[in-house]
Amino acid sequence: MTATRELDVVLYGATGFVGKLTAEYLARAAPDDVRIGLAGRSQEKLERVREELGARAADWPLIVADSEDGAALAELAARTTAVATTVGPYRRYGAALVEACAAAGTHYADLTGETLFMRETIQRFDPPAKASGARIVHTCGFDSIPSDIGVLVLHEAAGELADTTLVLRRVKGGVSGGTLASMKGTVDDVKRDRSLARVLADPYALSPDRDAEPKLGNEADLRGAEYSEELGTWFGPFVMAPVNTRVVRRSNALQDWAYGRRFRYREVMAFGSGVTGRAKALGVGGGMAALAAGLALPPSRFALDRVLPGPGAGPKEELVREGFFVIEIHARTPADERWVCRVEAQGDPGYGATRVMLGQSALCLALDGDRLPERAGVLTPATAMGSVLADRLRAAGQTFDVSPADRTR
Repeated sequence: MTATRELDVVLYGATGFVGKLTAEYLARAAPDDVRIGLAGRSQEKLERVREELGARAADWPLIVADSEDGAALAELAARTTAVATTVGPYRRYGAALVEACAAAGTHYADLTGETLFMRETIQRFDPPAKASGARIVHTCGFDSIPSDIGVLVLHEAAGELADTTLVLRRVKGGVSGGTLASMKGTVDDVKRDRSLARVLADPYALSPDRDAEPKLGNEADLRGAEYSEELGTWFGPFVMAPVNTRVVRRSNALQDWAYGRRFRYREVMAFGSGVTGRAKALGVGGGMAALAAGLALPPSRFALDRVLPGPGAGPKEELVREGFFVIEIHARTPADERWVCRVEAQGDPGYGATRVMLGQSALCLALDGDRLPERAGVLTPATAMGSVLADRLRAAGQTFDVSPADRTR
């Protein structure tokens, strides 16, 4: 496909905060012969971004297209092998671009963490994407590549998996304005249609065949505090678990439940041992509940809007560069063997590390087609790109290391 299209990658939303970071990364890390275009709503802003990227990007084409202009998006999709988009909230602004890519056979990657948006694109665009050969890949950032690719490489090393827990061990980063905008949109959607709350609570909300999923008992995300004797730490809620866990379970189902029919998956944060660890875990759980309640009530929503970052905002470059995350994914096999996958990356998780993940996902979709799994439709990072993306991310400095767990720990 690359040889028949004018461009290899178009970055849509290149003038936003994450878009600029991703454009800078592509200008630095993409091979010299990769044909990249920048797209967005404003010609003037696109020109400024391109100028800031320096000589490497001087001849990158600029494409003006509004997120609601179906004709312009269709033209954009027809010009390129792959699109990477940072324009969210995606349920509000993203459907038309997915539709254009699915129709044109153009691969697509985004940063959404919106379960309702993903569910809708599966229902609406999976059939046309399969027919055209397009790979539509959501969650190509901190949501949900560490989770989805981490579990995949764990499975490739250990085989069938049973109880599997992602533990966020350490993290340094800022609050994402885009993530908060998505949270607000989801809260508003549920207020308008209460039935959506049941969709969000379903651990298999993104399954391609809900009735075929295994019955494994309670798989609700952790909300309070729980002590792990095995790891010697208190667990508390991880804010991204309600999205990441659904994505990983979809990956299992799309691969005919290759991870196993007894695969139980959850995500938590580690807060240390003792009274302090328990208090921190409970505090995070309470804070998350309070934020959700605050966003749902008009007076507190108004107050929060005045202090929380908005979409398109982000941290200072120092934090983008100096942030990091350290994740361990612990798994037991049906034979009671213990394995762990360590996932680490430098850079603020939602910005510095995410720009690498999205940039490499776009390059993978555009350039590695002959090595990718033979699938099309609305996919996940693991099922669309698999170990090929894992290798790219390792080469870019991120860690996906799998080993048998220390039984004496």
